[in-house]
Amino acid sequence: MDSAKNLPVAVIGAGPVGLAAAAHLLERGLEPLILEAGTTAGAAIDQWRHIRLFSPWRFNLDAAAVRLLESAGWETPRPTALPYGGELVDNYLAPLAALPEIASRLQTGARVVAVTRAGMDKTHTRNRDTTPFTVRVEHADGETRDHTVAAVIDASGTWSRRNPLGTSGLPAIGEDTAAERISAPLPDVTGRDRAAFAGRRVMVVGAGHSAANTLTSLADLAREEPETRILWAVRGASAAKVYGGGDADGLPARGQLGGRVRRLVEAGKIELHTGFGISSLKSLDSHVTVEAADGRTLDADIVVPCTGFRPDLDILREIRLELDPAVEAPRELGPLIDPEFHSCGTVPPHGARLLAHPDKDFYIVGMKSYGRAPTFLLATGYEQVRSVVAALAGDREAADTVQLELPETGVCSTDAGTSCDVPAAATAAGPDSGCCAAPEPVLVGFPTGLSHGRSGGN
Repeated sequence: MDSAKNLPVAVIGAGPVGLAAAAHLLERGLEPLILEAGTTAGAAIDQWRHIRLFSPWRFNLDAAAVRLLESAGWETPRPTALPYGGELVDNYLAPLAALPEIASRLQTGARVVAVTRAGMDKTHTRNRDTTPFTVRVEHADGETRDHTVAAVIDASGTWSRRNPLGTSGLPAIGEDTAAERISAPLPDVTGRDRAAFAGRRVMVVGAGHSAANTLTSLADLAREEPETRILWAVRGASAAKVYGGGDADGLPARGQLGGRVRRLVEAGKIELHTGFGISSLKSLDSHVTVEAADGRTLDADIVVPCTGFRPDLDILREIRLELDPAVEAPRELGPLIDPEFHSCGTVPPHGARLLAHPDKDFYIVGMKSYGRAPTFLLATGYEQVRSVVAALAGDREAADTVQLELPETGVCSTDAGTSCDVPAAATAAGPDSGCCAAPEPVLVGFPTGLSHGRSGGN
């Protein structure tokens, strides 16, 4: 960044990892420009504010962000408490975003539509490394403006782009026209969105803990609204990985969740349909008919897609990226997080070197850095930005000293419908997670009975 010392560093996204990046930049004497598409910091999390995390507060806070907050008199939440998504926003992200140091550098309603080198498309090489970046932004006032920055940290996440319901990475035939019958990935079925689900035939698609939380919440709704019918479709031959480790789980609440889903299925409260790879959806006036590749059909009033997420790479078409061809993570990181072979616990610590792309001083961090892999940990994102900011500041020793250890004490769901940091709802049996954690000092993911990703027997 020597050639652009007087320019800010663009941080795309004001979620936990983006705001952590801003806090680290400020500590290093660098100027952040934080661009958030939503109307507030943590806007994506606010959409699942009814969800409780498996992991306690101590695993959901970034050290630099906490130092900045505490300097303003903020009191750290009880470290062992399990926050809801709304508490993560209200008690951490909102106070952080309101600090003058952050608020003066945060632009909300600022949707990044493109990133490039100033005056260069991706085919130009001469002086590329010393040329600033241009970030094109659609602002809330209706204007589109270009911002010149020294570096870019893309922490925009993947929430806005869910995986399709189809089995080949493509939308099922008719999926687009059935959009009105497809809900958001984590609906608040007993609260905000209750009217859309009460007394309806609801089909949950997916075998991760996003599906598990929705199923248990629907069961709670069905107790009060007996006409509610719950259908559950999974691609695999069984739902064993959703049931997880039960009493052997390092996080009791997470084990209780899987156990509760199993009991609901066994009691007939949830109709489980295995081997149900969706090929098409047919929209009718009163419902949607969902057809599997083997010809079976299910009728539903509303479909909940718990199929996971993928990165939006369209805004980066003019950036020189090196992405793993399978998971769309940075090339050197991809093989280390591929869910075919790795769980959360087997992903090694990593920082700026593994996150680097051919375009110098451009980094993708947080959930988006994992591409399509469902093994991301929030604490890993905090370590990523600590290392990246150290690299941007020229402190290579600090950048290369990865401080977070993640030995394997559990594994994540490897179904495409979940992520270690995709949340899951609180249930009568206990809290559920998005930011996976285990007893100190390590973080783990949702247990599946697999020891090393899908190759372990799935």
